[in-house]
Amino acid sequence: MHNAAKLLGYAGLLPFIGIPILILTGQIYYYQGYTYFIQYSTIILSFFGGIHWLDALQNRRKNHQLYVAMLPSIVGWSSLVFLDGYLLLSVLSITYIGMLMYDKYVLALEKDILIDYTFLRTILTTIVVICHLFMASI
Repeated sequence: MHNAAKLLGYAGLLPFIGIPILILTGQIYYYQGYTYFIQYSTIILSFFGGIHWLDALQNRRKNHQLYVAMLPSIVGWSSLVFLDGYLLLSVLSITYIGMLMYDKYVLALEKDILIDYTFLRTILTTIVVICHLFMASI
């Protein structure tokens, strides 16, 4: 896996980590930070469907993968519209974990790329879920 991909993946954690810090240090109000956090979380979650969309199209799959590729966007958007508070943070977290599991078992990447990708995604997803838990606790 390219170092740039790893760097961008880790850089993507900055809002997940930074927003709670800004709230705790009084730089932004909780509601404002919460809003930024869930908006960012939903955008990043939507991104994870893209790899399945590409994989399904490239490998000419006619199975569930093309449909599952849309789930992160649909779940994220509908959660923003219909949920809030702990329930919203929980649904986003569960969807991150679900997409990670789906990635591990469905993606048709070369073995060495798949190993690197799932390792990176496991680290990133773990940190993201911890940040969601942290946001629920402050």
